[in-house]
Amino acid sequence: MADLDPTFEEFVAAETRRLLVLAFALTGNTHDGWDLTQETLARMAEKWKRVRTDHGAYARAIMVRLNTDRFRRLRRELPVAEPPEGVAAPARLTGEVDAWLVDGLAALSPKQRTALALRYVEDLDVAGIADRMGCSVGTASSHLSRGTERLRAHARDVAGREA
Repeated sequence: MADLDPTFEEFVAAETRRLLVLAFALTGNTHDGWDLTQETLARMAEKWKRVRTDHGAYARAIMVRLNTDRFRRLRRELPVAEPPEGVAAPARLTGEVDAWLVDGLAALSPKQRTALALRYVEDLDVAGIADRMGCSVGTASSHLSRGTERLRAHARDVAGREA
């Protein structure tokens, strides 16, 4: 990073943690979250001098779009019953997030998970979520509502099993 703009290095130092939290919420696991964060920072480095708006907001918009592209790509991939030999399961974030929440987020559709991440991690209203996701306010509201209800149902199931 020696030849990068010092202000970009400051941006990376200041924003990486926040981007990782959003990436984890968007993807549901730390491995994909790190990949998404690295790709976002690489794209930001390429565009750094041309960005005239809030760099953090611009980076988060890039991240949401990259994640949308990622789950479009995943839909086209063929699932396999067992991972290839020698491939470890992606690591999960531990200690900071309850396991029931990680499992609940993983059970949501990618669009529901994105809407919830933008609402609760980025603190966006429904109009802001719709703008970031590139959809109508009604569609964003639907994803948010359905995702919230599925997460609540998952929490009730977990509580019922633990009782």
